[in-house]
Amino acid sequence: MSVVTNTTTIGAIELPSRRNTELMLLGFAVVIPIFAYANVGLAINGSLPPGMVLYGLGLGALAGVAHLVVRRYAKYADPLLLPLATLLNGLGLVLIWRLDQSDRLQNLAKRSYGAFSPSAPNQMLYTALAIALFAGVLLVLKDHRVLQRFTYISMVAALVLLLLPLVPGLGADVFGAKIWIRVAGFSIQPGEFAKIVLAVFFAGYLMVKRDALALASRRFMGLYLPRGRDLGPILVIWAMSLLILIFENDLGSSLLFFGMFVIMLYVATERTSWIVIGLLMSVGGAVVVASFSSHVGARVSAWLDPFGCWQRNGADAGACEQIAQSIMSFGSGGVLGAGWGQGNSDLIGFAANSDFIFSTVGEELGLTGVMAFLLIYGLIIERGVRTALAARDPFGKLFAIGLSGAFALQIFVVAGGVMGLIPLTGMTMPFLASGGSSVLANWILIAVLIRISDTARRPAPAPAPSPDAEMTQVVRPS
Repeated sequence: MSVVTNTTTIGAIELPSRRNTELMLLGFAVVIPIFAYANVGLAINGSLPPGMVLYGLGLGALAGVAHLVVRRYAKYADPLLLPLATLLNGLGLVLIWRLDQSDRLQNLAKRSYGAFSPSAPNQMLYTALAIALFAGVLLVLKDHRVLQRFTYISMVAALVLLLLPLVPGLGADVFGAKIWIRVAGFSIQPGEFAKIVLAVFFAGYLMVKRDALALASRRFMGLYLPRGRDLGPILVIWAMSLLILIFENDLGSSLLFFGMFVIMLYVATERTSWIVIGLLMSVGGAVVVASFSSHVGARVSAWLDPFGCWQRNGADAGACEQIAQSIMSFGSGGVLGAGWGQGNSDLIGFAANSDFIFSTVGEELGLTGVMAFLLIYGLIIERGVRTALAARDPFGKLFAIGLSGAFALQIFVVAGGVMGLIPLTGMTMPFLASGGSSVLANWILIAVLIRISDTARRPAPAPAPSPDAEMTQVVRPS
C-alpha cells in the first residue's frame, strides 16, 4: 500500500512585472517630443531651439523619477499607462511652446495685459509638481480599497469642491464660466479634482446598492425600469449637474459628472435602461437650461450655425468666431497637416492656449495627427477598462471604470466641442492644454489607475498551510 500526501494543488503564479518594457517605452515617450520640439524650432526660426537640451533632460528626469517610483512601489502595474501619459504631457509642452512663439498671441497679450508671459515654463513647473504628486499617491496609497472607507466623506468633499467657485470673493468668472477660484494669486479649477473624489463616492455607493438597483425593477417596452425609490440617487446627481450648469455656466463639468455616474451605474447593474434614462434626462435638462441661460444658449447658437452667427454678430461674435476658426483650422489641415509651427490656429486668440489647442493639432498635423492623439487617449482608456476587468474586488472595478469613463468623457466633450460635434464646454484637453489644475488632476488619475492595476496583476498570496493537511491523505490499495 502506498500513501500520497497532498497539501495543496494551488500555487502562486508570478506574472512578469514588465518594468523593463515600461522603461523602454518611456524612452520613446521622451524622444518623440524632443524630435517634435526640434521640428517646431526649425520650422519657425530655422534653427534648433536653444532650450531643447534642457527640455529633453528635464522631461527625461521626470519620466525616470516616475518610473523608479513605479518600479519600487507598484511593481506589477500596467506598463503602458506611464509611457502614454508621459508622451501626451511631452507633446503638450511642445504645442504650448509653439504657441508661445506666435507674434499674434504675444501682441494680443501685450494689448490686453500690458506684457506677455510664456506659458511653457509654467507648464513644465506644473508637470514637475504633478510627477511629485504622482509619486506621493503611490507612496501613500498602498491599497486602493482603503478609499472605500471614505465613501460619504468623498461625497461631501466633492460637493465642497464643486461649490467653491460660487463663494463670493473666492470664485472667479473667466469668459462667462464660474469654474475657477483664486487663492494667494494662483487660479485653481476645483472641478478637475472633484471628478476623482466623486468616482470614490460613486464606486463605494454603487458597490453597496447595486443588487437593489439591478434586481428590483419592472419590465416595460423591453426596458427594465427601476422602482421609484431607487431613482433617488440618479435624480440627485441629475439635479446637481443641472445646478452646476445653471449657476456656474459649466456645460462640460455637468456632462462629465452625470455621464460618469450613468456609466458606473450601467456597469454595476448591467441594465441598459439606465443608459436610456440617463441620456433622456441629460438631453432634457440641457435643453431646458439652454432656454433660460444666456451663456449656455449662446454656445448652443454658436454650435448650430457658427459661420452665420459670426457674420451676424461681427466684433461681438465671441464663441461663434472661435468655433468657426477652429473648424477652418481642422479643414485647412487636411490629411497630413501644414507641419509643426506652420499653421495659423493662433488666430483663435486666447483660446489657442486652452481647449482649442487641439485645433493646432488639427491644422499642423492634419487628420493623421488628430487620429494619432485620439489613439493615444484611447489606449489610456482601454488600459483603464482592462484594469477594471482584472480587478479582484468590486470597489476597484467600479473605481477604475469610473476614472476611465470620466477621462473618456472629457476627451469627447473637448474634441467634440472644438470640431463642432457638440457645443463648446470650456473643459481642458488632458495633458495638452495649459493649466496646473488639469495636469495635476490627470497625473493623480493615472497614479490611481496604476495602483489598481498593480493590485489586480499582483500574484495572489500562497494559501496558508492547513492544520488538517496531515490528516487529508489519499490511500490507494497496493
